[in-house]
Amino acid sequence: METTDTVVKPVIGLSTYLEQADTAGCGAVSAAFLPETYLAPIIAAGGIPALLPPQPVSQGVVEVLVSRLDGLLIPGGWDVDPALYGQEPHPSTDQPRPERDAWERALILEAIRQDVPLLCICRGEQLLNVTLGGTLHQHLPDVVGHGDHQPGRLPVQPDPGGACGRIRRLAQLIGSDVQMVPVAHHQAVDKLGEGLVASAWTGEHVVEAIEYPEATFTMGIQWHPEELSEDYGLFQGFVEAARAMYLSRLRPATPSSVAGTPASFLPETTPAMSVNPEAF
Repeated sequence: METTDTVVKPVIGLSTYLEQADTAGCGAVSAAFLPETYLAPIIAAGGIPALLPPQPVSQGVVEVLVSRLDGLLIPGGWDVDPALYGQEPHPSTDQPRPERDAWERALILEAIRQDVPLLCICRGEQLLNVTLGGTLHQHLPDVVGHGDHQPGRLPVQPDPGGACGRIRRLAQLIGSDVQMVPVAHHQAVDKLGEGLVASAWTGEHVVEAIEYPEATFTMGIQWHPEELSEDYGLFQGFVEAARAMYLSRLRPATPSSVAGTPASFLPETTPAMSVNPEAF
């Protein structure tokens, strides 16, 4: 954790691709990488990005790793394996990346358990939903009758509030007016996962953002906010939540604000709790 006299810079973990890549000096290699567009808004908001490439999942390792992060970002990428939500693949669905799916699911569950601020973008938003028991529309053109979501810009409507007048975190950060946002997806959330709420839609009622209200900051964004260089409000809110997480660890321990997280979402190492992988 880097500090100055007045600023705390939280460490933000970002999961990465793990794919074959052609390089000028090393030829074709298997490489862990992430577009720079995900790093720039984290740095601009005062965070320190740290890349987390896919690797074999060991619950003890994941638990310790997440405990050393102040925030976690799950970025876009290839489609989530439809077997994870009980469906056969659509002809347009990408070949699965099981190693990345398993790694990022473990990170998501542990971040929720520890109440570490979590921001999931595009594929990441879809994986957050699937990890908590939700499903996806595998090919939006079959649902809405056109392919305007990949790629392009579409208007989305943030939800200004929920039950009992509770303001959605997304609306707090970017406002509740209709906004034109960059999109690049042919899949989208269908059935919401347990504990999640939708917090933005297109005019055709395609879900473009989800939140987990029981957590301090757990949000999934279907569009690409990292491409909106003129407005990093979402990232500023995320990094500020991560900064608060760091500062909270300097104080005496208090009960987790997500103590009510469903037992089926807690990892095997949690006392008196057990995870059932078959549930997801």
